[in-house]
Amino acid sequence: MRILLVGAGGVGDAIAKIAARRDFFELVVVSDYDITRAERTIAWIEARGENRGRFVAAKIDASDPDNVAAVAREHGATHVMNAVEPKFVPTIFAGAHAAGADYLDMAMSLSEPHPTEPHSLTGVKLGDDQFAQAPDWETAGRLALVGMGVEPGLSDVFARYAADHLFSDIDELGTRDGANLVVRDEAGNEIFAPSFSIWTTIEECLNPPVIWEKDKGWFTTPPFSEPEVFVFPEGIGPVECVNVEHEEVLLMPRWVDAKRVTFKYGLGDEFIGILKTLHQLGLDKTEPLRVRSADGPVMVAPRDVVAAGLPDPATLGPRMTGKTCAGLWVTGTGKDGQPREVYLYHVSDNEWTMAEYESQCVVWQTALNPVIALELLASGTWSGSGVLGPEAFDAKPFLDLMALPVADGGYGQAWGLEDRA
Repeated sequence: MRILLVGAGGVGDAIAKIAARRDFFELVVVSDYDITRAERTIAWIEARGENRGRFVAAKIDASDPDNVAAVAREHGATHVMNAVEPKFVPTIFAGAHAAGADYLDMAMSLSEPHPTEPHSLTGVKLGDDQFAQAPDWETAGRLALVGMGVEPGLSDVFARYAADHLFSDIDELGTRDGANLVVRDEAGNEIFAPSFSIWTTIEECLNPPVIWEKDKGWFTTPPFSEPEVFVFPEGIGPVECVNVEHEEVLLMPRWVDAKRVTFKYGLGDEFIGILKTLHQLGLDKTEPLRVRSADGPVMVAPRDVVAAGLPDPATLGPRMTGKTCAGLWVTGTGKDGQPREVYLYHVSDNEWTMAEYESQCVVWQTALNPVIALELLASGTWSGSGVLGPEAFDAKPFLDLMALPVADGGYGQAWGLEDRA
């Protein structure tokens, strides 16, 4: 397996660091528009004696499918791993296909709200553009494994596992994400600093959330709807969660039988207030505006300005404390015919991820899962063609490899199952 990793930001950097401790691949090309970021990641790996000639840096333009294809061909890439903003999905997706490589991402092609009834009807849904191209990937005999991060990704693996091993009938698949993370400035004051890409956070939080119900299909609600307090494990505790647009709701119903699918995120009042303010001021927009500068008029997207003004999430680790939890709440009828309610989850502790990988816990947890998926594809345990989500594959090998101790050839990352009925 020869992997072209597109993007050496927080998640891309963590993917490379995690992969460096594994032996399932021949080469990882760490690529970025700023090649110095790719070189920095490789230098970290090299300093720990984990390169062994398996990592090289390359410059890439993720917005140009021809350039993506050219870099993939130059290095004989068999798999293209997309680790940049979802706005680049179409071009990287096209470049991988043109190069004859398989493709993985952690976030899917972007949505467009319904033009007249955005808070009740779907418009263009997350991933619609990619699923429309599924016949092309099937004809080529190539695989596009989409939504293979943590959420979406691990949460979708949990859905497959619940359907196959825990439930005979599922009422709701509800992804629930919460944390007790705190970021402080140099003086020790708590500050607003999103632990993941603010560009992506704005996109998923301010777009109309999508819900799926068996008798209605996909429909939308207003942002931040249906607040609920969900109790997260391992000391995180109760967090208020709200509906947010997310890929799980668009992926799970395609492969897993359930009556309802939702996604709720623990944002907190301050975060929700800031997002609402950004929207009121038009600072969430992606269309460039004409702005005066000392060098003359320039075209700038307001959302890019917001992103540029906040700390890079990849740099927050030293100033962050706490844990983040990604998981799936499932209700329905157990295999024994009795009502059942469970929460399947994985917790990532920032103190541990910083000590082990110098990566903050949110980006590290996201990066873990595509590396496991790539290893399963390399071994032939997972295989397929077309555009497929994580639910299309057997969950047990993934979860077994994830939890197996490092000394025994696994990743040493235990996942939890709480019965809550």
